[in-house]
Amino acid sequence: MRFGERLVEVFDRAGRLCVGIDPHESLLAAWALPISAAGARDFGLRVVEATAGVAGIVKPQVAFFERFGSAGFLALEEVLAAARASGLVVIGDVKRGEIGSSMAGYAAAWLAEGSPLEVDALTLNPYLGVEDLHETFATAVRAGKGAFVLAATSNPAGTRVQSARSDDGRTLARNVLDDVAAWNATTNDVLGPIGVVIGATVDLRAAGLGDVPAPLPVLAPGFGHQGARTGEARQIYGNLFEGVIVSESRSLLLAGPDGIADAIVERAAEVRGAL
Repeated sequence: MRFGERLVEVFDRAGRLCVGIDPHESLLAAWALPISAAGARDFGLRVVEATAGVAGIVKPQVAFFERFGSAGFLALEEVLAAARASGLVVIGDVKRGEIGSSMAGYAAAWLAEGSPLEVDALTLNPYLGVEDLHETFATAVRAGKGAFVLAATSNPAGTRVQSARSDDGRTLARNVLDDVAAWNATTNDVLGPIGVVIGATVDLRAAGLGDVPAPLPVLAPGFGHQGARTGEARQIYGNLFEGVIVSESRSLLLAGPDGIADAIVERAAEVRGAL
């Protein structure tokens, strides 16, 4: 099954909630887990268990495992394997972006079938040039996988760069989106295998993203803890609404080990009702 088709199936079956797996230090402490690779592993596995059969997508933040070195990567491998074995779509939040053979190495690490770090999609940083990600796009498609390219992120510091305009008047964020949309048009995927990251707190018109002609996958942080409301998602995203994935982390994870399952059940139902 192609990645866009799989997303549509997940939307229909389980809704659009994506549960972040972010075992940063304060959350490990709040969960009474050791601030170690073992703590990150237990945290991740508990989130996977609470999500499976309720929501359809998880997004591990790799940095919070990587900080523990090789032991952290081993912990991450276990969490990724458990999530994929549970039938969840796994988006690796790795934000890689390189050129040539370096990018090919990252693509093999995260997208190759049987890799210890195998995910269903990964986040990519386009600021060495979207064109240098095209081979990674092709790698993803060959494996039935996907990717999400940073376009207009929800952090305020990104606005100055992402809203900068090129000679043709388009913002940098719009150039990224147009390149991704053009690449998707070469495939037969119903939604497209390659998506973008656009924060729900972003003013899309100010970012130059107000008149997008066709939907594509959109990983949408900014709901929940950052204040955006799912009931306003259609108004926020316009023509991009059909591909929106509601990504939430802290607003769910702060429920703690005893409350995480109920929090995901409640929020998944709310997102299904709103979208």
